[in-house]
Amino acid sequence: MNKIPNQLSDRYTSFLKRQRVPPAQQRYYIKWLRYYLDFCHKYNFDNNATESLPAFLKKLKEKNQPEKLRVQAHQAISRYRELKTAGGKTNQHNFVRKKNPAKENPPSTPSSPIKEKVFNQSVCKDKRNNSIPGKSDVQLVSTREPGGADWTGTFNELRNCIKLRHYSPRTLKTYTSWTRKFQTFLKSKDPQLIEVQDVKDFLTWLAVDQGVSAASQNLAFNALLFLFRNVFKQEFGKIDGIVRAKRKPYIPVVLSRQEVDRVIGFMKDPHKLIITLMYGCGLRISECLSLRVQNFNFDMKILTIHDGKGKKDRTIPIPETLMDQLQEQLEKVIQLHNQDCLTEFDGVFLYGQLEKKYKNAAKELIWQWFFPASGLTLIPDTKEHRRYHIHETSLQKALRKAVKKAMIPKRVTSHTFRHSFASHLLQANYDIRTIQQLLGHSDVRTTMIYTHTVKSVTIKEVKSPLDF
Repeated sequence: MNKIPNQLSDRYTSFLKRQRVPPAQQRYYIKWLRYYLDFCHKYNFDNNATESLPAFLKKLKEKNQPEKLRVQAHQAISRYRELKTAGGKTNQHNFVRKKNPAKENPPSTPSSPIKEKVFNQSVCKDKRNNSIPGKSDVQLVSTREPGGADWTGTFNELRNCIKLRHYSPRTLKTYTSWTRKFQTFLKSKDPQLIEVQDVKDFLTWLAVDQGVSAASQNLAFNALLFLFRNVFKQEFGKIDGIVRAKRKPYIPVVLSRQEVDRVIGFMKDPHKLIITLMYGCGLRISECLSLRVQNFNFDMKILTIHDGKGKKDRTIPIPETLMDQLQEQLEKVIQLHNQDCLTEFDGVFLYGQLEKKYKNAAKELIWQWFFPASGLTLIPDTKEHRRYHIHETSLQKALRKAVKKAMIPKRVTSHTFRHSFASHLLQANYDIRTIQQLLGHSDVRTTMIYTHTVKSVTIKEVKSPLDF
């Protein structure tokens, strides 16, 4: 296997970060680049030549690589070519052949690189807008099928339309992903020639050939509907023939109070306190991990959630049994903050343009994460050391271990504790409207799903109020 020179690897990694490629995908992009360069070296292809990429993808298909991995490889190599186009031609590097290439992992099982304390700041999640601002926003760059049209302008316009409406970064990521799949399905057909029939064919392909769920099919429909209305300036909602997939009613998994205690009993702090708070307040995982010091009002015993799902605020009573533990956690945060201020600490990640408006806000105590990460994050572009909150994957990994030890015969995720919170309140005969407000649901019909998770205790026999 060819070894990528450090200079090229660093440039490619920096380019991926500027393009806001998630770190979880960056490592696979680098792997695909290695396989691609090794392929070109082995079969005497010029990696700058146009025909090298189709030949590489054809080779992957011959090796029965799944379509998902082939698409990922296509994107990785396309980003590599975009790097060369943006920064001029790269120097022809002499690659070093390892002595035993047979020991290298095949493309279908890319190995995980060594974890580093260097992350892309654009993927750090914040409770306000699910992203941490970095440098000025970069333009999204599309991939192009061999011989197809360039969709760069389409993706840039899609990004601008989403940002203009202040949709969340996750919406941008999801809509962009489905648009890329639509582009790949059409083989980069000229956007000006796209018709409604192409949407019908794409949705049919998803349902029949790919077997996607109704939720995924409807998500693709919404993404393409937004694309047509706001980018292509077309309307296909009134045209017959586009069928929306019908979702079946979903009944969430709920734990009993004994099962909740068993799972929490096998966890350790700070993960134990996080899960307990999620259950005690009915929080989503992003809402809980994104809490800052200022969200807690211990005097009034109120927890304030700012800009939750749907950009909604709400207040929740702090559980009495957690008051002492939460105040102890606050003391730990204060001590950690004091230590950070004595070192190379540039503050925590803030949302929007808040840091530009308030220069010292990132170092103020009220903006510190209530569940901070153990180490500082180095931002490669600015060389700043900032602190992030505990990552979702760390909590999910600890929860899976606890569920396994507790031998719970149910599919338990972090969101299960939010479902359990609502179900247990309903079981205690709390008003459904009160539960709706505590959960932050816009429509009571969303909250009504929990009526299926508890046993009905209503009286079936009809009586007149006069006979009560």
